[in-house]
Amino acid sequence: MPRSVLLALLAGLGGCATPVLNHRYPPLGEFVEVEGQRLHLVDGGPQAAAGDPAPALPPLLLVHGSNSNLRDFEASIAPLLREHTRVISIDRPGFGHSPHHRGAWRNPAEQARLLLAAAAQRGVERPVILGHSWGGSVAMAALVEHPERVRGAVLLSGVAGHWAGAPDFKHRLGGWPLLGPAFAHTLLWPLGSLLLEDAIGDVLAPNPVPTNYTERIAAPLALRGGTFLANARDMRELSEWMQELSPRYREITQPLLLVHGEADTLVPWWNHGQRVLPVVASARAELLPGVGHSPHHAAPEAVAGLLLDWLRGVDPAR
Repeated sequence: MPRSVLLALLAGLGGCATPVLNHRYPPLGEFVEVEGQRLHLVDGGPQAAAGDPAPALPPLLLVHGSNSNLRDFEASIAPLLREHTRVISIDRPGFGHSPHHRGAWRNPAEQARLLLAAAAQRGVERPVILGHSWGGSVAMAALVEHPERVRGAVLLSGVAGHWAGAPDFKHRLGGWPLLGPAFAHTLLWPLGSLLLEDAIGDVLAPNPVPTNYTERIAAPLALRGGTFLANARDMRELSEWMQELSPRYREITQPLLLVHGEADTLVPWWNHGQRVLPVVASARAELLPGVGHSPHHAAPEAVAGLLLDWLRGVDPAR
């Protein structure tokens, strides 16, 4: 087969990824527009209607991690939490069904400002912000850069520190001119589909993969070209962002809960939790033995219970 024909076939296949996957995993919720960015979110729980009185517990804003989307929470702890308080789960720009705007919302502080503005547009002022994995950087940035807009934060195996070493090859590849976009829009979907289940197993290890997990969290949405490029950029730049942010942790006064799996090797506790405790006087930690990087899937009831107990100690009027 001539090389030009093969390239055309790959380009055609790659070009089908976004419409096919968007159709297979449609939006679950509503859309808001903030500063020119369209954001997809799911909003529900007690007093979810605009103008209703505040619930007994503070509302929660759930921020997902890398290569993920709001279904990560909707398939785990969000329904459990909504039995007791209002919860907004949201797709970060470039993920799920929130489109990617090139060059926009480049760091966790900017993303925190954007997502908090989206919550405010829904009538939720000063929520507790919860970040899983990469989303932990957004939660920490909210505490440092936008303290007046949050009541507190939760890191769920969340990123709080920086680290040494080069980014993974796939993240570097996404930043290469021409080659990165070419890969993202041709080979990513067919190749990624073959590797996806193994990658999911690695993320959840040592815990087993829950039944129908890949479909329930819409994991294949990460195989769209735009999502791959947005995630690669986020991952390449995250450590540098955290190196700039972490020296300001002593400024934090709001309540901070760290829920972390002791067996998490992707975002290890010693670097992203243990180092925070002596610096943030208001921080409290809950370590889960035998749990890896996704506590909300390994032990959803236990995690929801920890969150609700902690929320009862957060002043709703703070």
